[in-house]
Amino acid sequence: MKNKYQILILGHGEMGRAMEYLLQQRHTLTVWQRRSQPGSLAVELESIAGQQDIIIFCLPANPHFELATRLRPRLRPDTFCVSIAKGLDDEGRTAARALTQALGPEAPIAVLYGPMISEEIRAGRPAFAQAGAARAEIFARLRDVFAGTSLYLEHSADTEGISWSAVLKNVYAILFGVADELGLGDNMRGYLATAAMHELERIVTGLGGSAGAAHGLAGLGDLITTATSKGSHHHELGRRLVRGQTGALEGEGVHTLKMVRAHRLFGSRHHALFDLIGQLLDKPAATRERMKNFLEQLE
Repeated sequence: MKNKYQILILGHGEMGRAMEYLLQQRHTLTVWQRRSQPGSLAVELESIAGQQDIIIFCLPANPHFELATRLRPRLRPDTFCVSIAKGLDDEGRTAARALTQALGPEAPIAVLYGPMISEEIRAGRPAFAQAGAARAEIFARLRDVFAGTSLYLEHSADTEGISWSAVLKNVYAILFGVADELGLGDNMRGYLATAAMHELERIVTGLGGSAGAAHGLAGLGDLITTATSKGSHHHELGRRLVRGQTGALEGEGVHTLKMVRAHRLFGSRHHALFDLIGQLLDKPAATRERMKNFLEQLE
């Protein structure tokens, strides 16, 4: 059935294009960009917001609160907002927290996190995500939205837990790139996966997530994808650290680590791998030496 829902996609980066690919055959889509591209028609956000059934935030976490605040007076009560942002904003908030604070605690919001590489989605390959939604009816609507697509959803009521899992796994993925560039081998990768999951679980539960949240698609599933994919930005960041290419060390993982420190969200010194990644980003020139010292301390 075509044109089942009116859907507004905010942002047209990699994941915005992936969402458009998945949904364009069955729904009526409108795409809004913060900066209009030459030759494209400008879309006035407030004027179209009230017409939408679903709004998908395909943007970094930082503009979520501001955009949701702008949208709130125009939204219908049954319009729900979905985010796929796997980072923190400058206030140290996850996308779910930013949307909740902007729209109110009763607003229908959800997050989609898991192994969802944009290029693979647009090539028709399967992708997988946990849909974090407090209420079952929100998940039912999301499942209907993506029915018949190559994105397979499972429900989690633990929006907090899967949000932190998705955000923090980007930090750990950097270390896999470091290890691969140093030629430390598959055994090292196995160790990092195990140690990273132990840390991730402790951190996520300490931040309010449920036990086991880190082991789902948003955590372990996406960590494996991000830490091993040839096209992974965060894996490549780790490689650049070893090569001394420090001119473009940016991304969701790097920003997340900065926000954890700036807002003292948890004590990174109690988590050896997380602390190590921070040390490497602080002094990239010492990456080889610090990795050597880290391994020696394991003896």
